Amino acid sequence: MEPIVRSEKQLAAAIRRFRKLADMTQGDLATKATKRQATISNLESGSATLETLFAALGALELEIVVRRRSRGPAPDIGDLF
Repeated sequence: MEPIVRSEKQLAAAIRRFRKLADMTQGDLATKATKRQATISNLESGSATLETLFAALGALELEIVVRRRSRGPAPDIGDLF
């Protein structure tokens, strides 16, 4: 199932989850995204620039799909995995 992300916290958790599924450390992701490990740590805590977000998404071979919001609350990210 693909996660539904509606907040910075959910996006950070999804990126962290996909990084771990790829068996990568924050340092590994930082190297692949040409960022510092501290920058990836900030991203995974919900605080980063769009540039960092897209660098990490590219390094993880992920993409963002924007669509109209469905009704009802988004499931907790932990319930999706």
